Amino acid sequence: MSKTQRRRSCGRRSRVQPVVLAGALLALVSSGSRTAQTPPATPPQPPAAKGTPFDQPLQWMYEARKFHQSLTDYTCYLVSRERVRGVLQKENMIHFMFRPQPFSVYMKWLSPSEIAGQEVAYLHGKNNNKMRVLPKKGGKIVGFQNIDPNDPRVFEHSRHNIYEAGIGNMIEQVTRAFEKERQIGKTQLTVAEYNYNNKRCYRIEAMRVDRHREFYCYRTVIYVDQETKLPIRMENYDWPTTTSPQGDLTELFCYIDLRFNTGLKDAHFTR
Repeated sequence: MSKTQRRRSCGRRSRVQPVVLAGALLALVSSGSRTAQTPPATPPQPPAAKGTPFDQPLQWMYEARKFHQSLTDYTCYLVSRERVRGVLQKENMIHFMFRPQPFSVYMKWLSPSEIAGQEVAYLHGKNNNKMRVLPKKGGKIVGFQNIDPNDPRVFEHSRHNIYEAGIGNMIEQVTRAFEKERQIGKTQLTVAEYNYNNKRCYRIEAMRVDRHREFYCYRTVIYVDQETKLPIRMENYDWPTTTSPQGDLTELFCYIDLRFNTGLKDAHFTR
């Protein structure tokens, strides 16, 4: 698949709670110093309530959690787009590698052209739990730099830090959101079948009919792979305005060309 084809394959509708870090994680460099965090542990599955529209989507998320827990690693292309400080950033195409244990992430930007070649590597328990970051080519800084995952400069280009990267985090955030919304009762949920990236999917759209402090956004669309039950695309939209009745896009994350259990080692996440 060419880069152009990958871009086109991801340019449809969708969204929901954040979960994968992306954005131009940086044009930064040099390290800040904050206390390192531990990636969140997977919570136990709660008993399912009966007789609500959320029952089936939640069951898919529980199955997705089980499938994800069976994986040793995966590689893919991550396509992301985020609105940061009111400005919708350009779409990012990233070569993405992930390993759940120990929590390990590697990203290399393929586009947009102004940050192509940028890299971020993180291996929990190594390098004082700091990211290794290679800025874009042609910048003032040369070579990899140590960056704290919560350095303020990270959030100049993304809404999330590296601990929020990966499909597993998306699964947990969607699950928590749907469990709360099932109780709140202010969400309209629709489910349909849909073809996305040559995969048969369930398209779940959650629209909040009233504001609530527990709601992350107004509208969320998620595409769930029917085979693995993994959420492979998600979009979140802000609340409607007179100029944007459907709400402006807040963030988009999609995972394409997923390959499971490829045998990734520490060396793939060490720079």
